[in-house]
Amino acid sequence: MKRAFVFIASLLALAAALLSADTPQEAYVEKWAKVAVSEMYRSGVPASITLAQGLLESRYGLSELATKGNNHFGIKCHKDWKGKSMAYDDDEKGECFRVYGSADESFRDHSDFLRYRDRYKFLFDLETKDYKGWAYGLKKAGYATDPNYPTKLIKYIEDYRLYEYDSMTLADFKSKEPRVTDNKKSSGTMEVKWGSKSGDQDKNAGSDDKDRKKQEKEPKMTRAEKKAAKEEKKAERKAAKASAVEDEEIVDAVIPQSPLSIEEPKKIDKSSLEEFKFSLNRATYSRNGVPFVLSVEGETYSSIANSYGLFDKEILRYNDLSMAEELMPGTVVYIQAKKNQCAKGLDKYIVGEEEQSLRDICQRFGVKMSSVQKMNALPAGYQPREGDTILLRSKKMKK
Repeated sequence: MKRAFVFIASLLALAAALLSADTPQEAYVEKWAKVAVSEMYRSGVPASITLAQGLLESRYGLSELATKGNNHFGIKCHKDWKGKSMAYDDDEKGECFRVYGSADESFRDHSDFLRYRDRYKFLFDLETKDYKGWAYGLKKAGYATDPNYPTKLIKYIEDYRLYEYDSMTLADFKSKEPRVTDNKKSSGTMEVKWGSKSGDQDKNAGSDDKDRKKQEKEPKMTRAEKKAAKEEKKAERKAAKASAVEDEEIVDAVIPQSPLSIEEPKKIDKSSLEEFKFSLNRATYSRNGVPFVLSVEGETYSSIANSYGLFDKEILRYNDLSMAEELMPGTVVYIQAKKNQCAKGLDKYIVGEEEQSLRDICQRFGVKMSSVQKMNALPAGYQPREGDTILLRSKKMKK
């Protein structure tokens, strides 16, 4: 009878241990959640999407690509890859896949892979919390051939509540430690709690509900700590805003003004506008902080230059031209010198399938062609090819 009791007790203990243990999926999420959130603020890719793709593509970190090549997202070599690679059977036998020095590099490259390719550009028009739109958008853009790819991502996101990470900041990870509760193990879902570690529950096991709630309360922050946390969140929001700048940058202003005062429209004296001979109804836009107008039917570079009090050679130089050419309606015409490099968050551009010149790319991002040629060591007459990586920011300027 005693042996039977001991045997039953052992079985119950084993069952309890199995129930309390993290699943491989939960362990993967807990390990890489902070990296995913960090990448979200750097690149604009939702943390939920990054984690769901990592779970699916790497089989929660256990696939051959992940264990041997630190490749968590199944990214193939493509034409622009210059690093190490490994052969792996996927859609075809022995395909070329990227190999990374660490899994962190894989997460960063995944963000850049989506961020700097034109076919994924439309995804960044979606809200960060629109994980369903992102899931279906990835399939539409051709990230995977599996027709069920979106539904698989969405299932991971909803089963493991990954959407919660889309609302988190890095400060959440610094101030508290994540733990996974087992109250939803039976349904295969995960609930993220923030507070004391699971070991603290044992200490409180003998106390009543009131005492336990009191002990689990988050410790009060000092005034200095609150100020530091506030400043940190402010810096993260500023970084996120900078990284979310799109290739076809926003309209900064739709105002008639002199090119010398475009960045401070509120300080413009109306009387000063009379000194410039151009239409007061014309919309002026900005890209990479550089003002430009869109040409209309019948205009020339010379006529636009005259409207803004510029010399013909000036406006041609601003637009990387050595001589005037036919100006088609809707063409971007810069009325100030372009920048030497792009804004933060647009470090590079990966050339897509469509044919485009280096000047086209420089006009698109509001950067000087001479600067881009210099930072990429490009020869005269260089013609971009599909898969080429064009740096838009100097490495020396990065922090």
